[in-house]
Amino acid sequence: MTAPADTTWTVPATDAAPLESIRFQGLQAGPKLLVLGAVHGNESCGPKAIARVVDDCRAGRLLIARGEVTFVPVTNPKAYRQNTREGDRNLNRDLRERLQPLDNEDRIGRRLCALLREHEVLLDVHSFRGEGEPFVFFGPQDNTGPLEPFRHGAAELALAACLGVPVAIHGWLDNYVQIIAARERLNLPPLAVTEGFGTTEFMRFAGGYGVTLECGQHDDPASVEIGDTAIRNTLAHLGLIDAPAPAPALASVIQMTEVVICEAQGDRVAEGWKTGDRVPAGALLATATAKPGEPICHFGVASSRRPL
Repeated sequence: MTAPADTTWTVPATDAAPLESIRFQGLQAGPKLLVLGAVHGNESCGPKAIARVVDDCRAGRLLIARGEVTFVPVTNPKAYRQNTREGDRNLNRDLRERLQPLDNEDRIGRRLCALLREHEVLLDVHSFRGEGEPFVFFGPQDNTGPLEPFRHGAAELALAACLGVPVAIHGWLDNYVQIIAARERLNLPPLAVTEGFGTTEFMRFAGGYGVTLECGQHDDPASVEIGDTAIRNTLAHLGLIDAPAPAPALASVIQMTEVVICEAQGDRVAEGWKTGDRVPAGALLATATAKPGEPICHFGVASSRRPL
């Protein structure tokens, strides 16, 4: 039995609301997992899914036997209270430990980065505005290159594969480098590659690994179910609970290879396209609401990467 689908968190009516975290520590050794919800405040499936799992942990219906798991149901309280994507800016960009925070997301970032450093694995639960299948973002293969050096590629892909969603996508920072170059070509204010850093990028930087789960449309009740299943699958996959390891569910792995940039005010994606669609030659992709220099859509190709 699980808690009702509308069980969720409330936050104090102040911009100074603290981050609330709930931690369960197993009595045997195991990995340290961090689960985040509402990094973007209008994405409520994370808090609702986390509420269900926390309720089951507290009631003894779900037993954390090994390692530990920390839940942060509402990572951006100001944005969540406003039901907006951002408080002052996008928390999932330019995430770092600022010594002199300038805005709401800077202040959260200092605490959030410290939490990320304390853990080994991250599951960040999101949703999206348009139509499309749920999917998961994961990171690069093992490498020692300058952009995103990494050594947990196989483990991260295995985590992405266990969540229960059909599509996995990689290549975010490579495409972000293209955004930087396009802005330079358009004579727009420059960006640094670190401005493409969100929760998973910081987790990799700090020595761990993690994925971003996109559960479906913001207000679709099914997105809560997908988030709930993904959290429980992650607990089983990592061995934090005594449960069979979930079977890999990926039907498609996509490598992002190209990005379309807004070059004039009002450029936007044409109606009808959604994540994972195949694009035939000559199809209309964009028409003349993004700001110049912002990405409109990303292209990808079938990836050769598959879970072991």
